Amino acid sequence: MVKLSSLGWRRIQAALLSGVMVFCIAAASVAVAQEDTGGTGPTFAEGDVIDFEKIEAIRPFVPEDFWSNRDFFFYPGMQLEIGPFYRDYTAADVFKAKTEKFKGQSRIGPGNSLENYESGEPFPMADIDCEGDPQAGTKIMWNFDYRWNGAGSNASFFYSYWDRGEELPLYYEGDGKAVFLSHRAETEFDDQKGDVFRGEKRKNAFGVEVSAPFDARGIMLMSYRYKSADKPTAESKNDDTWVYLPTLRRVRRISTAQRTDSISGTDFTFDDLNSFAGIVTQYSWECLGEMDIIAPANTKVKAFPYDRDHNFGPYGLSFADDRWEMRKAVKVRFTPNNADHPYHHKDIYIDKDTLNALYSFAYDQKEELWKIIWHNKRWSEDDLTPDWYSGWEGVENPRDQRIVSDIIANVQTGTGNRIEFWDAQGEPFKSKGKIRRYIDIGRLTKGR
Repeated sequence: MVKLSSLGWRRIQAALLSGVMVFCIAAASVAVAQEDTGGTGPTFAEGDVIDFEKIEAIRPFVPEDFWSNRDFFFYPGMQLEIGPFYRDYTAADVFKAKTEKFKGQSRIGPGNSLENYESGEPFPMADIDCEGDPQAGTKIMWNFDYRWNGAGSNASFFYSYWDRGEELPLYYEGDGKAVFLSHRAETEFDDQKGDVFRGEKRKNAFGVEVSAPFDARGIMLMSYRYKSADKPTAESKNDDTWVYLPTLRRVRRISTAQRTDSISGTDFTFDDLNSFAGIVTQYSWECLGEMDIIAPANTKVKAFPYDRDHNFGPYGLSFADDRWEMRKAVKVRFTPNNADHPYHHKDIYIDKDTLNALYSFAYDQKEELWKIIWHNKRWSEDDLTPDWYSGWEGVENPRDQRIVSDIIANVQTGTGNRIEFWDAQGEPFKSKGKIRRYIDIGRLTKGR
């Protein structure tokens, strides 16, 4: 058996983190917001610019834990532009049609599992009763898991490390692709109940190739998540991941069962990406309330790979120099079923329209705030850059609000990480043959 050095494992783990990125962030809070605004709503309007001296205006509309740690995110010189209020970012027509077609079919099974799901939104958000339904949190998270995200993902990524405002020399960049293999909404897959291939057992597959720095160049990964992940934990299959290491000139199969471990000394875990990239059945879920939140929703920034020098604030962890919008949100809390999990719980604020995470807050086993995770997004129907994201057969308009950056701030240590992938889009592969070739494990060593 080949033994990997600690540096080798760090490279593998960081590359895995970037790969999951491609693919794969309460009633009491509502009361606070209402008390702070006196029920009168925001004092700002679309088109206003909030600078550092005016940030008190948005306080009632950001989570209190975010505001309490605002020194990470707000800074002199910032120019926060107020965008539209409650803009319609609902999904593509084909996805909405499948939601309506299969409405009432999905149900929550044993151990928070998902049963009878075929395509679209498993549980239409308009029908979920956050206060009266004890399964509301679980239903929302299955909607989150199966939210509209095009046919997968294609992106360039840059992953940077930050320590109390200093960007460290360790970084990773490369490219990644993901493809959804089941529960697809396009009508071309109707005969196979949403599966791309007959007899498909995978939910999705994603691959990554690292291009920099020099000593990590050529690392390649391929990972599968299986349909059985929707079943009770005792019946589910863990993800499979393979990595090609140029230094060993061979492919290694590695375990991704421990998704809650810190990734090579960073503040991210695998399951922190997009606020939650884990398996729904491994947690208990509770809906804590609905509220109005302001957050980045449709960027006007062109950072990596378009621009490497955009200013993300003195800590390198801020989106305050961008456009923010008022959104309708739900607050969902997970509690791990595994007693060894590093988090006591995590609170996730989820956009009711797009099902994308706005903010999340992870608490340690002492129930003290540990990490803040938040995200920037990009709307497929706006032309920030030309020829970025086109429709395809059966999907004339993608109507896809893509997450294009994840930021995590460790409020206990002052460290953090930023993952950028501002060119991410969800167009499909041109043919099933191209999908087969891309997700084939043999591709990792072909021609090497």
